Amino acid sequence: MDSAISDPHNGSAEAGGPTNGTTRPPSTPEGIALAYGSLLLMALLPIFFGALRSVRCARGKNASDMPETITSRDAARFPIIASCTLLGLYLFFKIFSQEYINLLLSMYFFVLGILALSHTISPFMNKFFPASFPNRQYQLLFTQGSGENKEEIVNYEFDTKDLVCLGLSSIVGVWYLLRKHWIANNLFGLAFSLNGVELLHLNNVSTGCILLGGLFIYDVFWVFGTNVMVTVAKSFEAPIKLVFPQDLLEKGLEADNFAMLGLGDIVIPGIFIALLLRFDISLKKNTHTYFYTSFAAYIFGLGLTIFIMHIFKHAQPALLYLVPTCIGFPVLVALAKGEVTEMFSYESSAEILPHTPRLTHFPTVSGSPASLADSMQQKLAGPRRRRPQNPSAIYEESNPKDPAAVTESKEGTEASASKGLEKKEK
Repeated sequence: MDSAISDPHNGSAEAGGPTNGTTRPPSTPEGIALAYGSLLLMALLPIFFGALRSVRCARGKNASDMPETITSRDAARFPIIASCTLLGLYLFFKIFSQEYINLLLSMYFFVLGILALSHTISPFMNKFFPASFPNRQYQLLFTQGSGENKEEIVNYEFDTKDLVCLGLSSIVGVWYLLRKHWIANNLFGLAFSLNGVELLHLNNVSTGCILLGGLFIYDVFWVFGTNVMVTVAKSFEAPIKLVFPQDLLEKGLEADNFAMLGLGDIVIPGIFIALLLRFDISLKKNTHTYFYTSFAAYIFGLGLTIFIMHIFKHAQPALLYLVPTCIGFPVLVALAKGEVTEMFSYESSAEILPHTPRLTHFPTVSGSPASLADSMQQKLAGPRRRRPQNPSAIYEESNPKDPAAVTESKEGTEASASKGLEKKEK
């Protein structure tokens, strides 16, 4: 959960640059404005599109695409878990060689980044495939146990188009792994942010307030109280932050004097903004008042962070400014509209369709993944009643308590059959 960090004054050692005491030429005002404006724009994109995709995700019927719901208990524990993780990373960098740690982390985020970027670009890439493209369906299924105790661990469905997106994302992954270029870093960072906003759902507004309030204290303590946050952010060579060079106008794409913004300062407010968008839709008023209000509040809060950081020339905990604005502005709007009760009683999980029922028995099916999926669907649907072919049987089934009517119907059928034979003989 890194904060926006930048120190544009002369002689500073920025993240991603040399830290051996060498000085840099001062960044120009144009370069600083370009870097800050680019960071602000890059932060807004995953929040906006991630919030829109979170609505479709909540309404999705595919169990493999269902969101992860954060409860109030999860929200209360999250700052403690984040603090332990941050402190652990700090101690690792102090005890072990930074080179080997970053190599291990690079491999880990290389795999995660490819998957995240592939999932991000898949909806956009589908528009470029021709209608004649041979698209086959696949299913990756892992289970645990046997018989009636068999439980589903991984059930991932994909198609040929997803494999193409995975291949394109792998090119970016190799570029990042070999060069650690800031553009490749930002592509992965944007993908992580968008996936986080899309797939992490707060169950209600109270949970969002608990989560943001706890991380507000977490961010302020680790940035102002210690140097742990800044040290880890500068030492951690992984796409957990968005960076943009302040000397881009002077050095081009090889610039190395970076301003940066942690992904936590995007994802955490972003999932709260996405929750308010789903609340807007639940009101069924065809307005997105709370979404636009919180989105504007985020712009104001991040802009205030950048302004304070530029004035005091010191790293700032972005959540110090984002949390009050992102919570305060929508609550004030709810007070003005008299919808505070509706806001805090809204349950996001109620908008989500039920998950696909868990199978208690997995049939043994050989053949393609499609045949396996068909067999599973038939198992869920259950046995169907066969429709009787004999007309008298149909009548008997519809009138089981009238034997006289059944006998009469049979006699009438036989009489008509005998008349038909007489006519035929004549």
